[in-house]
Amino acid sequence: MRHSTNPALKWLPGILLAALSAAGTANAAAPDVIATKAGCIACHTPKKKLVGPSYHDIAVKYHADAKAPAALAAKVRSGGAGNWGKVKMLPIDSKKITDADLAAVVAWILKQ
Repeated sequence: MRHSTNPALKWLPGILLAALSAAGTANAAAPDVIATKAGCIACHTPKKKLVGPSYHDIAVKYHADAKAPAALAAKVRSGGAGNWGKVKMLPIDSKKITDADLAAVVAWILKQ
């Protein structure tokens, strides 16, 4: 079998990979939609304290903390109280929000 010597065809695999990556990104849900589906809005809102702190307040508190993404994801998984008052945050398991989606939501919250 002869390989094509057409120089335009050598770029085809890269173009196909880029197109598939873009399609996967386009189909991924936005972090705010993921947070809503996971039930985060039952206790949190973008700008105002509800049961728990607002996303904005979380971002302000942790903006300079390089360990914040991992710590906040762990807090979501384990739940607990004490960081924002006495109201306990319930743990959220991976059936409600996957680890990848949780990482995207935490990154989005920290940008608020």
